[in-house]
Amino acid sequence: MKHPVTRFFVISALALAAAACIHNDIPYPRIQANFLTFRAQGTKGAAAIDSLSRTVTLTFPEETDIYDVKIDGYSLTPGAYIYGNDTITSLDLSESRHVTLRLYQNYIWTIRGVQDIERYFTVDGQVGAATIDVPAQRVIVYVSESVDLSAVRVLTCKLGAIGSTTTPEIEGATVDLSKPLTVDVDRYGRRQTWTIYAEATASTVQTLSADGWTCVAWVSGAAQADRDNGVEFRKAGEQDWTQAPQEWVTHDGGSFTARLIHLEPETEYEARAYSDSDFGATLTFTTGSLLQMPNSDLDQWWLDGKVWCPWAEGGEPYWDSGNKGATTLGTSNTFPTEDTSTGTGLAAQLETRFVGIGIIGKLAAGNLFTGSYVRTDGTNGILHFGRPFAERPTRLRGYMKYKTAPISSTTAGFEDLKDRPDTCIIWAALIDQDSPFEIRTNPSNRQLFSPDLHIVVAYGDIQCGKDIEQYVPFEVELEYKSTSRKPKYLIVTASASKYGDYFTGGNGATLWLDDLELLYDY
Repeated sequence: MKHPVTRFFVISALALAAAACIHNDIPYPRIQANFLTFRAQGTKGAAAIDSLSRTVTLTFPEETDIYDVKIDGYSLTPGAYIYGNDTITSLDLSESRHVTLRLYQNYIWTIRGVQDIERYFTVDGQVGAATIDVPAQRVIVYVSESVDLSAVRVLTCKLGAIGSTTTPEIEGATVDLSKPLTVDVDRYGRRQTWTIYAEATASTVQTLSADGWTCVAWVSGAAQADRDNGVEFRKAGEQDWTQAPQEWVTHDGGSFTARLIHLEPETEYEARAYSDSDFGATLTFTTGSLLQMPNSDLDQWWLDGKVWCPWAEGGEPYWDSGNKGATTLGTSNTFPTEDTSTGTGLAAQLETRFVGIGIIGKLAAGNLFTGSYVRTDGTNGILHFGRPFAERPTRLRGYMKYKTAPISSTTAGFEDLKDRPDTCIIWAALIDQDSPFEIRTNPSNRQLFSPDLHIVVAYGDIQCGKDIEQYVPFEVELEYKSTSRKPKYLIVTASASKYGDYFTGGNGATLWLDDLELLYDY
């Protein structure tokens, strides 16, 4: 029989030998390092943080010095840090900047600044708008063949941001544009040299584009600014033209755009620009359909266990809510009600609640949205916002009432809202990406929607922070970034708590919603 001490050493030796053969094959956790918040001086609105593309977008008014942006602060995924830098205090955002965040692995983020600077250049005898090429720092202005290029009078000139100076000062002066003209534009101690070219054109009027929506169309033209310029239109196959009233037309020098309204859906039209007695080419367009959202009266519901679903049992879902997340700790907080705007049918009742037991739990904002609840991430939600949609409505109309409540729960960055009245929000957006927009509320990889995202074609919202005891009609007007971009998805969202995505709101705040409708005219 072996001595116990000897046996111990044998076992220890075997253990050490075995340990020598063990490799550390356990992988590091793969948690993406994200910017959760980002604040800078001189911005217009909050930063848009996209954790899928790992991009922070800051929008600035033109008076901000984008070459020297002061950073007020930011927050990162817990445990993450900026690789190779202690902190960021200022950035030159005239070009996109790349920052590496590290959390077990490296993640390269892009910080980009967007600054919309109004630039224009007009001269006597100009045809249409000048082409202003910002990256190349050049201007091409088109003038009538009758204009003497060696003596062109400059009407307006603004090529830099507010407060910039142009040398020589050419606005109001007569200049020689028979050859390229250079000017220096100075702002914040930095100089850009612009080159101005003039080209003669035989065309007196051009029809540039015709974008047909459903009951609306946008027709653009170009001609000399000092003439009678406008647009006329007719149904395809008809003989007579209708001249768009001048109140439908906006002018910018020799460029002009007519907003045609009260058109018939699913109809082919023709349109052309005119200038005095001359006409541009005839363009055709076909208007869209009066498409509505399924279950937009919010009458269809069914109860799946504890989860109220805003569609008929066995039917095709179009709307969804955060109920699947709320019911992990409580009951559905978005549900049907017989308290409606008409006294018949059903409506949606969205209630913000603290769900859980005692102090264990979190705030769940009552919400409703076009799209689907994908899954629960811990106590957070992953949602897909949007349903396929290619039409271009002008407004969302419906009926609402609201009961506010003091904000009882806040998270980091929203502490100053504590005890203030909660605010509801109803918003609509059209986006042109090829899939729904993914919402993630987990702070470690949060991704929320922003109207400043490049995918946004149109956006509008209404907010209310006071009690509305009886149903009232509301309208959300959609503001389009472009009249020609075609959407691919429609997002309509309502929440009893504006900052519910950040788990900030008032326990008991309630929004009632009924009879939604998309409008297509102005």
